[in-house]
Amino acid sequence: MPDPVARDTAETESAFSHPAVAPDVSIAYGEHPDQVVDFYAPRGGQHSVPLVVVLHGGAWRARYDRQYLTPFADFLARRGLAVANVEYRRGRNLPQQGGQGPVAGRWPETFDDIAAVLDALPELVRTALPQADVRRTVLTGHSAGGQLALWAAARHVLPIGSPWRLPAPPPLRGVVALAPIVDFARAVELDVCGGAVAELLGDSDEFTARTAQSDPAALLPTGIATAVVQGRDDLTVPHELAESFVAAAAKAGETVGLTLLEEVGHFPVIDPAADACAVVAEEIAQLAF
Repeated sequence: MPDPVARDTAETESAFSHPAVAPDVSIAYGEHPDQVVDFYAPRGGQHSVPLVVVLHGGAWRARYDRQYLTPFADFLARRGLAVANVEYRRGRNLPQQGGQGPVAGRWPETFDDIAAVLDALPELVRTALPQADVRRTVLTGHSAGGQLALWAAARHVLPIGSPWRLPAPPPLRGVVALAPIVDFARAVELDVCGGAVAELLGDSDEFTARTAQSDPAALLPTGIATAVVQGRDDLTVPHELAESFVAAAAKAGETVGLTLLEEVGHFPVIDPAADACAVVAEEIAQLAF
């Protein structure tokens, strides 16, 4: 049996070995430099095709941005899909003094941005990517981006008074979450991504209140078709979190599909060179077409 750490290292190197793929069009959705969307047209020149909105991961930290997902966006575009690769504000990088390191996320800015870009998406697409049919939109996201994708699909069940709450379900075909960071309490217990969840949500008083507005496991049922794809050997985000989310959905009366890929870690699900990425594309296509 391959050494899990060695395999994880090899998978990570493979995923980051692809050169970044430039978008066809980039459009700002706000004034901050991180408020931008890259659009990829379907490579076959098709029209009226589904739109896939991609949200990158990186533990909501500033040092990780959308660039690592550009080969994945191009992979989907080559399969006849229109793609929007979203950037958003993440945590500030603090100097390593007194034990402080990078901070995960910005509250409320990270969530402000995801809500704003999705609300603006129909108009942005009309301008940047007329080939896309926004009536057939699928959200997907990797790791922390998986949490944001699930959250964006659940805005209509946010607590009353939340600034991000929608009056009705968002017009989505569905969500495909890739190794999402969910079940925040358990993620903290497991110290997922070096305490990123606690950094995102704040101290104990803030944690409880903010979890109710941000943890997809607390925002169920949504009524929106949802699938989770996860490597069983993921050393970054344990598959236990995905299983917990699926169980919470079932308890709420909702079925969430879960695909656990054997001998797969954290990054093959977004690596065009990996078989796992083809599985993800098929999950997206099943919802989109």
